[in-house]
Amino acid sequence: MTTRPRRFALPVAIALGALAAGLLLSCAGSAEEPPPIVLEPVFGGAQFDRPVEVGVYPGDRYFVAEQPGVVHLIKVANESSVLLDIRDRADIEKGEGLLSFALDPAFEANGHVWVYYFTREASRSVLSRFTVTGDAADTESELRVLVFEQPGYNQNGGAVRFGPDGMLYLSVGDGSASTDPFEQGQDLSTLLATVIRIDVREASEAERYRVPPDNPLLTTDGAAPEIWAYGFRNPWRMAFDAESGDLWLGDVGVSDAEEVNRVARGGNYGWSVVEGDRCLDPRIECDTSAFEAPVYTYPHDQGRCAVTGGVIYRGEALPALDGYYLFSDFCSGEVSALPPGESEPRVLTAGGGRAVSFAVDADGEVLVVDHQGGVYRLVAE
Repeated sequence: MTTRPRRFALPVAIALGALAAGLLLSCAGSAEEPPPIVLEPVFGGAQFDRPVEVGVYPGDRYFVAEQPGVVHLIKVANESSVLLDIRDRADIEKGEGLLSFALDPAFEANGHVWVYYFTREASRSVLSRFTVTGDAADTESELRVLVFEQPGYNQNGGAVRFGPDGMLYLSVGDGSASTDPFEQGQDLSTLLATVIRIDVREASEAERYRVPPDNPLLTTDGAAPEIWAYGFRNPWRMAFDAESGDLWLGDVGVSDAEEVNRVARGGNYGWSVVEGDRCLDPRIECDTSAFEAPVYTYPHDQGRCAVTGGVIYRGEALPALDGYYLFSDFCSGEVSALPPGESEPRVLTAGGGRAVSFAVDADGEVLVVDHQGGVYRLVAE
């Protein structure tokens, strides 16, 4: 499969001034306060069509995945070739298109890449594997590892991540449009509203995946053995801490609460009995202590509406942020930093963009994907 380099136009005037404005909130008792932060454009300021993921690619390159179904391979400052194009099968009009993209841990040996996307088939999302030859994936090499029948049209979640154990983790939403009308949140027989964990190291047509023998629900009657944790509404973006191995996740609420979770093996995060740290229906009493408590929740105020899960900072350029969980809100565009062991974050940058994903660059520094088109790096002001 041959591709032609694509040159992107430099960004038009977006609300970068507001997005990049440094804003530091003080917090008594902290040993070292984070410095004022700005968001610096990368890739020569290239603009993309509704980007959703960015990541490191071998050969001092990066990939950028766009929601309509194209994944670009960034070779130099503002030039790109197409690594994968599944616009013929990813549904961006009626579904949510391409939601997540990741390289296999053994990519340089096997050429495998993993994609989670909403298909043009009726109400389905899939986890698929493609094989890259040279610098382009063969679309005919698709191996569908999991197919999800979606009862609604959104809340499909979607983050493909590989853990330090080599297993594939995938976050999946409840598939509804509001407050879990299909009652998926606490139903252990479905993979919806969960984080799953599967072994895909020897995935093939004959055996698409294996269930790891230490998954928590293997001996639970009626439970899907792939489940690692459950009780999520729309788990949007998750990441492993490079130092501790902990899995962090942002779960989007519906009424008035967004939440950040540290995902525990076998944990039940309460949806749709609870939202955040409160009963979903305030008229009905519920026992919130029966579920894993969020690390942090926030309401829908000050222009905030939907959490974008982020990453634990382990870079060197911003040492005061070591161990902080960096995340955002899709509507406000604020990038916030939650200190380790504390329950209140600091806002690092004011609003202005549509932060849809976080990643770590080749130097361990944090990248932020703006759904409006740009990719930025967090740097000291």
